[in-house]
Amino acid sequence: MPLMQYAILCFLVFLTACSGPVNSPYPAADAGASVVYSAFGERPKHLDPARSYSENEYVFLGNIYEPPLQYHYLKRPYQLEPQTAAGMPTVRYLDARGRELPAGVAAAKIAVSEYEIRIKPGIRYQPHPAFAKDASGKPRYVPMPAGELERIVRFEDFAEKGTRELTAADYVYQVRRLAHPRVQSPILGLMADYIVGLKDLAKTLGKVAREQPKDAYLDIGQYDFSGAVVVDRYTYRIRIKGKYPQFVYWLAMPFFAPVPEEAERFYRQPGMAERNFTLDWQPVGTGAYYLAQNDPNRVMRLQKNPHYHDDFYPSEGDPGDAEAGLLADAGKRLPMVESVIYSLEKEDVPYWNKFLQGYYDASGVSSDSFDQAIRMNAKGEPDLTPDMRERGILLATAARPSLNYMGFNMLDPVVGGLSERARKLRQALSIAIDYEEFISIFLNGRGLPGQGPLPPGIFGYRDGEAGMNPVVFRWQDKQTRRRPLQDAKRLLAEAGYPNGRDAATGQPLTLYFDTAASGPEAKSRMDWFRKQFAKLDIQLVIRASDYNRFQDKMGKGSAQLFEWGWNADYPDPENFLFLLYGPNRKVGVGGENAANYQNPEFDRLFERMKDMDNGPARQVVIDAMVKLAREDAPWIFAFHPKSFGLRHGWVMNAKPNLMTHNLLKYRRIDPAARAAYQTKWNRPARWPLALAAVVLVALIWPAVAGYRRRLKATAG
Repeated sequence: MPLMQYAILCFLVFLTACSGPVNSPYPAADAGASVVYSAFGERPKHLDPARSYSENEYVFLGNIYEPPLQYHYLKRPYQLEPQTAAGMPTVRYLDARGRELPAGVAAAKIAVSEYEIRIKPGIRYQPHPAFAKDASGKPRYVPMPAGELERIVRFEDFAEKGTRELTAADYVYQVRRLAHPRVQSPILGLMADYIVGLKDLAKTLGKVAREQPKDAYLDIGQYDFSGAVVVDRYTYRIRIKGKYPQFVYWLAMPFFAPVPEEAERFYRQPGMAERNFTLDWQPVGTGAYYLAQNDPNRVMRLQKNPHYHDDFYPSEGDPGDAEAGLLADAGKRLPMVESVIYSLEKEDVPYWNKFLQGYYDASGVSSDSFDQAIRMNAKGEPDLTPDMRERGILLATAARPSLNYMGFNMLDPVVGGLSERARKLRQALSIAIDYEEFISIFLNGRGLPGQGPLPPGIFGYRDGEAGMNPVVFRWQDKQTRRRPLQDAKRLLAEAGYPNGRDAATGQPLTLYFDTAASGPEAKSRMDWFRKQFAKLDIQLVIRASDYNRFQDKMGKGSAQLFEWGWNADYPDPENFLFLLYGPNRKVGVGGENAANYQNPEFDRLFERMKDMDNGPARQVVIDAMVKLAREDAPWIFAFHPKSFGLRHGWVMNAKPNLMTHNLLKYRRIDPAARAAYQTKWNRPARWPLALAAVVLVALIWPAVAGYRRRLKATAG
């Protein structure tokens, strides 16, 4: 074949090979598979449900382990519902002599609250070598046969696996594990104050562990413990000191998910930890997925649990959910996706580019990608850019169950106390500091101005005009409008500081803001705060320090103003209102009341509210507490952060749920739509190839022409 024809043929073959995406990071065989593609930024440190307390770990744990309760996927405010439990727990109240009390009895008379949970029969664990049996029915790998562990390099090398039914004893065993000295659960201190006998069990187990060899198995089941007991194969009880109705929310957290004793015995064998064969590395649960691949330097893969029990997509939700397509799969068997692949992505930019190429199904919105993805519409609300709309990308926003606030130290002689003078000073500052502007400048609109101590999604929160803080806002054109600066100046004058000067001394008012923030972004924020205070002719002095020094100031009560925030551990108003409860103050007690706010009426209402069940009566008490907090203004209710999430159109059932992590089982994927998008948005640029062909011809042609001349000369 002549050289020129060969070059052209090679070029055409190359173009044909480039007709589909050539940059896909996944095997071609997976193109039509029911797979969710996502990423993780750092290795999860703990996958043991008794140890983990981190968001990046719960992404995996929430889909592997099953506590008895979960949050309804669609309903807001967040509502608990059974997961492995056959129904919601029943509660009995007992007095100090063990006699049962009526349901409406005063909390002071309750010595013990006894929660009884009955689980569904027939639930089975994922396949795991801890459950493997030999021919005689004995554990295959416990104890490990001599020399066998040396031949096992990867966890997959355990060739034999088994399963068994979930029992109530597995839940009780996990409660005991909270006191295990080698587990070091982060909630032991808190739970020891509530679960009957847990503190004594921890002391006993600690003493036993110190007296035995380090690698010896600690059989935690043989020691007395009345805080969690098995009633029958499918029923268990947990006993709580006094009345603590918020305990039910803990039953939706991985800390109270079941762990089988077989797994503990399997992993505690000599040599296992050295090979990373631990619950922290290879969890075992009953959830919709199991961890099939754990390579934190490259990829982590969740695979559908072949033994997953009956579970179905919800048939009801909030108003508007049906119209949004969120009930299209009502009643369908879960999960609907076979596997979930998380690839390691340490930087935002590569993740974002792969999302735009269709190789990740969903993405957050970082500061680097915000302008490319989001624009503000005429109403000042976030919307997608035309490019995102052309790609069929969808946006979902949701206020997080958290609050950022500016706090006043209520022990300070200038800004603190409940005098009318100090109260009006705090109210004036609450009006003057324009957090709508702050949200726009520093958060790219990703926040909701705070109206009180409760965030959206929490029982007691009120929306619209009923939820407006009338001290700072007024209702105008069916929306909240910040009161004019003139109102703040009037309050400031009534507080004794006309034009920012002390009426008695004539001295300018100077306030001090303590912060541990540092860096260029922190400087711009501090400059902004100075300008806000300057609107009232108040001088603001920034006192920056390292975090340890800042914490020391807060503990001693020497800070005057500060920034703080709180994320919900569970969606109950008590979890936010306790931050203003007097006996929980920071100074002298070390509690979470960083403002050291103490109003006897607020404290009285809190003590009543915390033990009440959700309902109209509790709402009345909450409304009274919120009204006091607004008027006393120990905080400036700054903002509730908003979550911005992008997803491709082939991802179904993606309603934001910021209180739970077992979300993967609800997802549905359209692989064909994903493949079509990837083909469209990853077409190879052919002009460089054409240019290369021209260059190739230009380079080859002189040689071809010279060769032909020599042939002619020889023939002549």
